[in-house]
Amino acid sequence: MKVSIIGGGGRVGSDAAFALQLGGIVKEIALNDVNQDLAAGEALDLRHGASLLNNQTFTSGDYGVVAGSDCVVITAGLRRKPDESRLDLINRNVGLFNGILDELKKVKLNDGATILVVSNPVDILTHLTVQSGIVPASQVLGLGTVLDTARFRSLLADHFSVGAFDVKALILGEHGDSMVPIWSSAAINGVSLRSIPGYTDEKGAEIFEATKKSGATVIAQKGGAGRAVGVSIKEVVEAMALDNGKVLPVSAAQSGKLGISDISLSLPTVVGRHGVVDIYEPAVSDSERELLHKSAEALKATLAQVQG
Repeated sequence: MKVSIIGGGGRVGSDAAFALQLGGIVKEIALNDVNQDLAAGEALDLRHGASLLNNQTFTSGDYGVVAGSDCVVITAGLRRKPDESRLDLINRNVGLFNGILDELKKVKLNDGATILVVSNPVDILTHLTVQSGIVPASQVLGLGTVLDTARFRSLLADHFSVGAFDVKALILGEHGDSMVPIWSSAAINGVSLRSIPGYTDEKGAEIFEATKKSGATVIAQKGGAGRAVGVSIKEVVEAMALDNGKVLPVSAAQSGKLGISDISLSLPTVVGRHGVVDIYEPAVSDSERELLHKSAEALKATLAQVQG
């Protein structure tokens, strides 16, 4: 499988490339960046470690290097400021992103190729990619709330002093201010989270607020997120490469689940070799359903501003 990363010289793109190198699943990783020297340096750095890890190839260059890709990961974009919501990025990033889509229209991808959008605001840009028609809608994914869910699980694990891998809790909807924690199905290795000693609604709300602010906190403290988003990208890309039917909260075009349509956001999604295999309609509480509808409406309002 060949994976090309647009924005591969940046923090997120290079961390994703390194995570994919450590995973050893994909065969070829190509880095494209407006700063071609930076992308070339990252590719060279990865090649230097190849003999100690896996038999993979690393290349870099202009959009020609993207030809023949099985998956294109788009990480290029302007960074979010610490006090700026992801949706506030829309006016600054859409023009840049549309330029990337125009370039991709000129590139010959492999049959069944997927596009994974990471750039923010990810749900809006995922839907713009769907509307671009470069690949069928089912072959377009956004990273969505995969990262938010990972952060949420890790913070819950810290609070309960358990292994993070045993925490099963989802954040769905928008990757942004209207994201929704699904408390009704949250569990630790099958045990309802609400029955675990130390859980209270107040503590849960505190952990969720910390999750929502995690991105801004990392930006403020180290200048930008990279490690956790890199392994989140790896999780999605390798689910496609292995075609193992993993269920992930990626952003995808919705067509009726929970009564939500005509927008891209995160619901539990079966990910396969060519993108979306199925989208599950989760059992949620009435309040969670209402919040997910509000999340969808907020995204639709922003999309209308972009298209208006």
